[in-house]
Amino acid sequence: MIAMLAGTVDQVAGDSLVIDVNGVGYLVFCSGRTLARIGGRGERLRLHVETHVREDHIHLYGFLEEAERNWFRLLTTVQGVGARIALGVLSVLAPEALTTAILAQDKAALARAEGVGPKLAQRIAIELKDKVGDIALGAAALAAPASADGAAANDAVSALVNLGYQRSDAYGAVATAARRLGPAAQIDALIRAGLKELGR
Repeated sequence: MIAMLAGTVDQVAGDSLVIDVNGVGYLVFCSGRTLARIGGRGERLRLHVETHVREDHIHLYGFLEEAERNWFRLLTTVQGVGARIALGVLSVLAPEALTTAILAQDKAALARAEGVGPKLAQRIAIELKDKVGDIALGAAALAAPASADGAAANDAVSALVNLGYQRSDAYGAVATAARRLGPAAQIDALIRAGLKELGR
């Protein structure tokens, strides 16, 4: 199995690139985010690779960040999510944003990906919520709102959503506020602090 490739970019087209590794060109499929961040032809490149072997093909999927590869692996454990859909999700949501969307159960954010309808977005959110902690993606993975019983934080998130904020944004703001204010924070304090976070 190929786990990493290091070489130079030979060509980029659509949803893939060809990386030249010592004279051998490897076709690697990537998310839109990854393709947007690589250099042009001749640029040095190092990719984390996930290899999929099937009866009729071998496909390589490349990622600049290990966190993105970890999310790719996790997304493809969900029924109905193949490699192409997983890349679509990672094209619209960075690993940290995806973590927040899953923790916040923000189905609308997930449904922005090509090929992800409301039902599949709901399945992804539900099936991965308990698995998010299994991969280390930085501080966002620890962003669950905390309060004495969790109800105040959840109500604060709902209040901010009712004010027109996106669920993921509201969730992140309340999570930050809850960490700063402590477990005894009341809903009104969480809403005020959350609004300050969103106003930055």
